[in-house]
Amino acid sequence: MRTVAREPIERDAIRIAPLAVLPVFFCLTGKVAIVAGGSDAAAWKAELLVAAGARVVLYAPAATVGEQFARLLGDRVDGSITHHDRVWTPDILSGAAIAIADADTDTEAQAFHAAAKAAAVPANIIDRPAYCDFQFGTIVNRSPVVVGVSTNGAAPILAQAVRRKIETLLPTSLAAWAEIARKLRATFHEALEPGLPRRAFWERFVDRAFGPAPDATGEQALLEDCGRIADATAKTTGRVTFVGAGPGDAELLTLKAVRALQAADAILFDDLVSDEVLELARREAKHILVGKRGGRPSCKQDDINGMMVNLARAGKHVVRLKSGDPMIFGRAGEEIERLDSEGIPVEVVPGITAGIAMASTLGVSLTHRDCARSVHFVTGHSRNGRIPDDIDWNAVADPSSTTVFYMAGATAGPIATKLRAHGLEGSTPVVVAAALTRSDQDVWCGELDDLSATLQDKPHCGPVVIGIGPVFGRRRAALAKCVDVEDRQPLRQSVA
Repeated sequence: MRTVAREPIERDAIRIAPLAVLPVFFCLTGKVAIVAGGSDAAAWKAELLVAAGARVVLYAPAATVGEQFARLLGDRVDGSITHHDRVWTPDILSGAAIAIADADTDTEAQAFHAAAKAAAVPANIIDRPAYCDFQFGTIVNRSPVVVGVSTNGAAPILAQAVRRKIETLLPTSLAAWAEIARKLRATFHEALEPGLPRRAFWERFVDRAFGPAPDATGEQALLEDCGRIADATAKTTGRVTFVGAGPGDAELLTLKAVRALQAADAILFDDLVSDEVLELARREAKHILVGKRGGRPSCKQDDINGMMVNLARAGKHVVRLKSGDPMIFGRAGEEIERLDSEGIPVEVVPGITAGIAMASTLGVSLTHRDCARSVHFVTGHSRNGRIPDDIDWNAVADPSSTTVFYMAGATAGPIATKLRAHGLEGSTPVVVAAALTRSDQDVWCGELDDLSATLQDKPHCGPVVIGIGPVFGRRRAALAKCVDVEDRQPLRQSVA
């Protein structure tokens, strides 16, 4: 089978989608923040402003100051909050950096907003979004690392849930590491040349920051990293990271894969990598499509290898992004051999391969102790487009094993014939899947004797994975009712 060659295609990074609001981080250190109203809700806003370094000026009659604000005033004897025992008037807004009000009526809210606008002061009126120039988001505080989350008022509880998830990802030690970085940043930049040396240092810093909390030697460790990188600058070359993009669902990426994508200078990706995954990549990185598809226009392997070498020699961090796991039927071995021969550092970040994605999607254990003693991952086609000549059919036709054929849509008939000829029963359970974990996922469950006819009747434009073995029969009833976990809608499937 002749494959038409095509050139690698540099593609613009996926552009940012429309934003409901623009997230900004406002420096309030030493600036005046007006708070009108002494309610508990206003007290929480005032505490945030003080935490951000603002000088808060409260206007509220003493009789209206709530318990929480009174306690806050008692705690703040350092002068960070000044209380004026009267209602606000428009003149108090002059020179303020920000203004907050807790208004009892729309009329009062409208008046405060108009006065703030006349004074060119951004205003927030609590629980009255129509009169707000900005909203407060929910916060994850690892200061100087600060994360804000907003749903623009659509679902505050959702923002809180997002915050809780982020809290679990960011160790509390991050604050200490970030403080060390701020303290020594000028030292690092003086020692390191712009570009690759600084990038290499800060990537090493991130590795440390997500590890144990810094002890007394934390600063010294970073200085040593800086020195090693500075000494190596003259001989520094780039590197290539092979990243498994998984079957398509971006939530199945490893944390290390996401970090590699966000640190890349150039990303060479295959046709089957989903836009969801590419969305997570560093936007400044070059995005280069180097897809290879059986029977379709494809980039030459030598061109892909050469591009990786040239980019790495130019000092770039190259991510070779492959669908599934890069080490399973992804020709990563050939690419790594070329990079090794050029002395270019290589790292591999695994991904979820299609066979495992099928098992997890369907809830089928490929090694169920009552059915299978082994698992085989077998390619469904060779360079000539037919099934390989050297497959051990006795092994894959073993009824006590599970076999997953990759890229087998065009060769399903010959595969079924070979398996039957080597003794596998025609009633052996079979699952055919395409576009696993994606919106157009397609699954068919049946028996070996029906395999060829079914694929002729149900062609799919993408690669097909075929699972064969008794394990797929144990959950036949469950597979017949298989539903998507996210929206509880039936998958597009049939069950023989």
